[in-house]
Order: sequence, then C-alpha cells, then structure tokens
Amino acid sequence: MPRIIAIDYGGKRTGLAVTDPLQIVATGLTTIDTPQLFKYLKEYFSKEPVELILIGMPTNWDDSDTHATPLVRKAIERLHKEFPQIPVKTVDERYTSKMAKQAMLQMGMKKKERQNKALVDEIAATIMLQEYMQQNS
Repeated sequence: MPRIIAIDYGGKRTGLAVTDPLQIVATGLTTIDTPQLFKYLKEYFSKEPVELILIGMPTNWDDSDTHATPLVRKAIERLHKEFPQIPVKTVDERYTSKMAKQAMLQMGMKKKERQNKALVDEIAATIMLQEYMQQNS
C-alpha cells in the first residue's frame, strides 16, 4: 500500500513525515534545507510509492494569508508540475509548531534539544499527518 507524506514547508527548512505502508502510523522522516526539497522528494518517490502529498497551509486566525502563504502556494504549484501523478492536499498547520514544542517538552527533551528548529519542523509535519489520518479513518 502506498504511503502518505506530509510537508511542513518553510523558507529555510522543511519538515517531512510519512505513514508506514499500511497507513496506520505517522513518523517523522527528516528535515531538509528547503532548496534541496524537490531533489529529495524525487529520490524518495523513486524508492517508495506515495499516494498523497499533504502540505501545511499557513493562515491567520481569520483565514487571511500569513507571510509564508505565498511561498507554500508556489511550492504546491511546483509539486503539481513535478509530480502530476500524486494528488496534493492542503491541511491547516496553525499551531503545529507550538504543538511540536509541547510534545518535545512532554517527551522530556532538554531545552537545547527543544530549540532544534529542524526537529520542531519534522515533529510539526508528523502532527499534521497524524491529525489527517485520524480525521480520515
């Protein structure tokens, strides 16, 4: 069974999470420098079947755009262009970074580990993916 991949897209870094082949568990995959994202995805998709790409859509409380929304829209356009066979869905990413930091605290991570922004991005992608799976099961 193909996997689902989630993307927490950022200007500098992008967090990635993926389901297991049975789509039961979401796990952090990696955090990658954003300029390397599409190269990484091409390699990953050549090895692993993926049936859906989820990408976090940054919006304000009133659903207006944030400073990052145009970047994500451009990334979505490029995903459609480079991987036309894989559908792309947007998911609400409000508070996922905050939730990731809270999860790190609950896991007992030290302050220095919790300040690792790359890890926060990866956990945020995992949270988005887990929430999507819960809502669609």
